Amino acid sequence: MSSRLPGFYKLDPDTRLERVLEAAALDPALGSSWREGGLSLELADRMIENVVGTFRLPTGVAVNMLVNGRDVLVPMVVEEPSVVAAVGNMARIARQAGGFQASSDASVMIGQIELRDVRDPAATVAALEPHVERLSALGDARLPELVGLGGGIRGMELRILRYDEPGEEPSDLVILHFFLDCLDAMGANMVNTVAEALAPELEAITGERVGLRILSNLADRRLARARVVLPAELLGDARFSGAEVAEGVAGAWRFAWADPYRAATHNKGIMNGVDPVVIATGNDWRAMEAGAHAFAARSGVYKPLTTWKVDRAGALVGTIELPVQVGTVGGTLRMHPTVRANIALLGVQHAGELAEIIAAVGLAQNLGALKALATTGIQEGHMRLHARSVAVQAGAAGPEVAALVAALVAARDFSDARARQELAALRGGSA
Repeated sequence: MSSRLPGFYKLDPDTRLERVLEAAALDPALGSSWREGGLSLELADRMIENVVGTFRLPTGVAVNMLVNGRDVLVPMVVEEPSVVAAVGNMARIARQAGGFQASSDASVMIGQIELRDVRDPAATVAALEPHVERLSALGDARLPELVGLGGGIRGMELRILRYDEPGEEPSDLVILHFFLDCLDAMGANMVNTVAEALAPELEAITGERVGLRILSNLADRRLARARVVLPAELLGDARFSGAEVAEGVAGAWRFAWADPYRAATHNKGIMNGVDPVVIATGNDWRAMEAGAHAFAARSGVYKPLTTWKVDRAGALVGTIELPVQVGTVGGTLRMHPTVRANIALLGVQHAGELAEIIAAVGLAQNLGALKALATTGIQEGHMRLHARSVAVQAGAAGPEVAALVAALVAARDFSDARARQELAALRGGSA
């Protein structure tokens, strides 16, 4: 399969779907999963409570992605213009240099069991340490199917914390962390099951009171990484040399490294690429957001999740590292027909492979944003794509939409007032 589909954006939606199904060698019947609503009201009613209907968002496909030498067509569920286009455009450049190289850790999630208002933290830790091996075995016993597949507990650690908020009574906490390899599942339910099972054991061993027992979404033992090296000659255009673009991107990254205010927007741009793939594959984008931003602040100062530097040969080198807590089995992934179709389109076999694609997409999206910021500015390309929405809101229909978009782009004015004026002119009337 090749994800290189020249002119894909010029096609109508029906032809795009045909091309995608053909390129990915998927059963044409799978196309109905994207076209007939996907999620029925009956299925929705089984998924959450108080259901009254369903809500649809656009599903786009990012083309040109090459990750670890494999072509990937990436489904992205997002409402914001320019996101899918940016990923595809940056992937087109990157594939000329070998694409993205990515890796991922094992699917290890962290569970936390809190012992609250502990009288003697050191003594409590000393009491628990001899029982770690037995507690690990008890945790594995609650998930025999996972253990049989090769997953299970991968260790434990004990932590002493102090709550010492100014003006409040201080207290000491002892936290048991356990590390669960969830294999191809996201793993939240598995982690919480083990935490609930171990809580009474901790109370019996220590005589202390258990407070919370739940997973942590700072999944810093489940990281994914991607890297790309782009020779400067691939980055230039009619207005900017490749060296100027490379230095512009690196300079934009340095700004984000130095300033948390900029880093927040920098990382939001990364998540513009990450979240649509997480949503498309039925995974928990809120967990991804929480984990990514917490990871960005792990040093005590909020930092960018990527790096962009110019090497001695003048090439632009980009890297990303972030927690990616996603699964390819279980829950929504089994129930939602469009999610199943999206995973089939990706062709992923394991959660780690999906995590690597997500990291690469985040890096591509970040590059697209920084390249625009460092050259023409973020608004030019974004507003060109946003112009379709402006045209429709102004009342354009059918062939009028394309004609009005062209007029707005030519005028470099994307306001509602200008759209109404241009539409009236197209129709032979007056503003």
